[in-house]
Amino acid sequence: MKITDIKAVYPARKKKGTGAWQEYYWQIVVRIETDASVVGYGYGGGGEPGRLIVNGHLRDALIGRSVDHVDDIRDTWDYLYSKSLPYGRGGMVIMALSGIDLALWDLLGKAEGWPVYELIGGLKKKTVRAYATGGEPARVRDLGYTAVKYSHQWREDADYDKAAALAARHREMFGPDALLMFDCYMSWDGGVALRMRELLAEYEPYWFEDLITPDHLDELAVLRPRLAPVLLAGGEHDFSHHTFGAIARSGALDLWQPDITWCGGITAGLRILELARAHGIPVCPHRGGEIWGLHLIAATDCMDLAETHPDRRSDPDGTVLLDEPLVSGGEIVPPDRPGFGVTLKSAYA
Repeated sequence: MKITDIKAVYPARKKKGTGAWQEYYWQIVVRIETDASVVGYGYGGGGEPGRLIVNGHLRDALIGRSVDHVDDIRDTWDYLYSKSLPYGRGGMVIMALSGIDLALWDLLGKAEGWPVYELIGGLKKKTVRAYATGGEPARVRDLGYTAVKYSHQWREDADYDKAAALAARHREMFGPDALLMFDCYMSWDGGVALRMRELLAEYEPYWFEDLITPDHLDELAVLRPRLAPVLLAGGEHDFSHHTFGAIARSGALDLWQPDITWCGGITAGLRILELARAHGIPVCPHRGGEIWGLHLIAATDCMDLAETHPDRRSDPDGTVLLDEPLVSGGEIVPPDRPGFGVTLKSAYA
C-alpha cells in the first residue's frame, strides 16, 4: 500500500479558564489514506500546532511511502524523526509524530485483518486490570476498581493533613489489598516527598507520580531509595526512547509511564519497553486504558495495569471515539477487531 493522503484535525476542547496546557494543545486525530482504499486513524497531541506539523512538513514527507509490514512503520518513524530533527526531537513534534505512527499501525492492522496487538506480537493478556484516576470514590468502587490514583498538588503545610485524610478515606473504602497512588503533578520537592512518605506509610501508597519536573533526574535518583518501598513513577512528559535512555542512565525512576499518544506511538513505546527490560524497569503507560496504550499493554510485558478516567465517559461533547472498551468488574478487555478496533465520530473520520 502507498500513502496517498494524510490529514490531522484538532477537536478543540472547551476552555475552562484554568490556564492548563490541555486547554490549548490537546489531542489531534490523524487520518492516513492509501491507494488500497484502507484508512488508518491515530491520536497524537499538540493541538493546533500539532495539526499544522502533520499537515505541513510531515505530510509532504509521507506521501508515496509504502506500508506493507511492521518494518515499514519503524522505518517511517525513523525517517520522520530524522526529517524533523532540526526543530523536533521532543515536545509537539513527537506528539504529532505519535498520531502518524498510531494511524499507520491502525492502517496495517486493517489491511491484514488483525488487531494491532497481533501485529505487535500476539495477545498476552485477555483482560487488563484497570485503575481509576479521578471520579467519585463510591462510584469508582461500585464499578469494581481495585486500584485508584488521585491528584495531590502540594502548596502549603495544610496539604499534608489533606493527603493523609485522602489516603485514609480511600484505604477504608477500597480495602487493604487495593492499590493507592498519588499524582503529585510536579508540585512536590524532596522535603515534601520524604514527609509524605512518613505520614502516609500506614496507608501503603504504591507510587508517587511526577514528583518533580522531568528535568530533575539527579534529584529523583537521590530520592528514589529514600522513598522505598513507595515507587517513584514518571515519564508521561518524556519523548521517545532517546529521552528514556537518559532516565535509565540516571536511575531516576522505579516505574516508567510513557504516554503512547505523546511519546512517539507504538513504535517508540516498543523501543522504550526494550530499554526498560534491559534495566529491569516496569512500564505502565500513562492513560493506558485508552485504546492506543491498551493494545501495547495487552501484547507485551507492560504491567497488568491500565489507567482510565471514569469521569470522561460522562462528557459526550468530548467524545471522539464511539466504541472504546469499557471497564467492567475493574477490568478492561482489548477489542478483537482489526486495527485498534474503534470508530471515530463522523465529524473526524
